[in-house]
Amino acid sequence: MFWQKFIANFSVFDLIVVAMLSALGIATKPIIVPITHIITGPLLIPGGVVAGGFYMMWLVLGAGLTGKLGTASLIGLVQALMVFGTGVFGSHGAMTLLSYTMPGVAIDLMLWLTRHRICCLPCSFFAGVLANICGAAFVNILYFRLPFVPLMLTLTVGALSGGLGGIIAYKVLQQLKKTGFGSKTA
Repeated sequence: MFWQKFIANFSVFDLIVVAMLSALGIATKPIIVPITHIITGPLLIPGGVVAGGFYMMWLVLGAGLTGKLGTASLIGLVQALMVFGTGVFGSHGAMTLLSYTMPGVAIDLMLWLTRHRICCLPCSFFAGVLANICGAAFVNILYFRLPFVPLMLTLTVGALSGGLGGIIAYKVLQQLKKTGFGSKTA
């Protein structure tokens, strides 16, 4: 019942956006991860923290394109199901469902609390920051269990990377809206 009401809020266009951005997020992962490991390896920072900013970009972009609450969570859930179902890129097992979905929930919660819809640079930036911090903290709790100082360094780098992803998403959204693509309400 909940899922029917939730999905009914999305148009076919919105669901296509969710599917496309979910696929793009998963497809770009094998390209981004090796590049980020070159940078993060010598610094002993988990590579996913830096790469995460670029994963979160797709969630922020989707939320901006549809202008609807729940879009980022839905993109994260679809990505998790793709990874979980194929097993190609997932190393988190069943926790993949949470590790991919929780950053989207963080974005949607922030948008709900602030009443923004990826409408300005600050909300896009902070959506990316929150999503990547949420993802990095969640993975740290489950797997890495870093000591305090390395954890703070990791979360700081994650915040910067997530914010950059949010800025990129906002700039892409601006260009797409100039062409008439996307939500007219966002």
